[in-house]
Amino acid sequence: MNFWQLYGEAAKTAAGFFWKAGWAFILGYFVSAMIQAFVPKKRLTPYMGDGDFKSISLATLFGAASSSCSFAALAAARSLVMKGAHFIAAVAFMFASTNLVIELGILILIFLGWQFLAAELVGGLVLIAISSLIIKMTYPQQWIDAAREHLDEQEGEEEDFNWRERIKSRKGWNLVGHKFVMDWQMVWEEILIGFTIAGFVAVFVPPWLWEKIFLQGYENVLPAWLIAVENAVVAPFVAGLTFIGSMGNIPLATVLNANGVLFAGIMGFIYSDLMVPPLVMINAKYYGWRMALYIAGVMFVSIVATALLLHILFSLLGITPESAKAVEEAAQFKFDYTFYMNIFFVLLAGVLARLHHNHKKEMSAEMDHDMGGGIDAKRVGALVFLCVLLVGIAAFFITGGK
Repeated sequence: MNFWQLYGEAAKTAAGFFWKAGWAFILGYFVSAMIQAFVPKKRLTPYMGDGDFKSISLATLFGAASSSCSFAALAAARSLVMKGAHFIAAVAFMFASTNLVIELGILILIFLGWQFLAAELVGGLVLIAISSLIIKMTYPQQWIDAAREHLDEQEGEEEDFNWRERIKSRKGWNLVGHKFVMDWQMVWEEILIGFTIAGFVAVFVPPWLWEKIFLQGYENVLPAWLIAVENAVVAPFVAGLTFIGSMGNIPLATVLNANGVLFAGIMGFIYSDLMVPPLVMINAKYYGWRMALYIAGVMFVSIVATALLLHILFSLLGITPESAKAVEEAAQFKFDYTFYMNIFFVLLAGVLARLHHNHKKEMSAEMDHDMGGGIDAKRVGALVFLCVLLVGIAAFFITGGK
């Protein structure tokens, strides 16, 4: 194929990823919006002041009930630290809110299968346990005290409420619509960028490059355990080069899976969404560079250890997934359940958008905080990728792609 045919095929693959995941995104963020609207989280934060099992457990539950947006996870973790939560609990929250949320689980199930979903859930808890132990053993008290002083911006207090009354009220469901739209305004850029990159990587990056990066073909030269360690260690760096957050990197994980990357490497890649350079820079803005690099170091060691433990555990249980699921299977267009699910959930999204509109009418302009407003570098990048995708789709039809 010539360049324009490849370009069109890449855009079609990216669009196929969107098509396959559309209903899952809407379902996931609908459930997330209900949790955010009806779970009084303010009552949980006072119990996170210690680095004990109780605080870590609450932070994990709190994170799992939050949005999967990586950027939002950092902002919420900062808010917890400002309100007195222990640093260990804040890190547990970050891992849980990007690895244990329902929308990410649905996406992994669709693109990678049940073994990867099981690994994501079990590994998410292992990841939190390992990072908590590392922080306890290396706890830099002076650095953390300095980081708290660095947090000079104060956020408004979350309201307290009676969830039983709210869930029965029209105002409560208007708030669900509002939370749903706010979540989409936070994540649509990284989803668009991530899915587009995945489509183009699937078509343009030759298989031999993945083979070189992840030591494929060296099975007769190197021991299997060493190749697994290399895969787990290299995967976070590959994730860092993509600049993609938690929801956007699942299609690219599918590409790695289709190219034979080991289970340890794929899980290491999925867990590394909080280590991409933009997020490290945000942590540096919040806590200073010393703490940001410390957090990244803790995450890297925890991710590699967790990926290897999962690799060993699943191998012993005989349920290690085969690295062979073709990208075409995850990016196909056909009249199956996906078609009908997309129609239903698009209609649901329309209803939720209407509830969001009702919420905006109820709230004064001063109180309605639109997190999706303004133009920043990420939004400009997303618009550029949207243009790239649209041009590619046009190329696909012009060149007579199938």
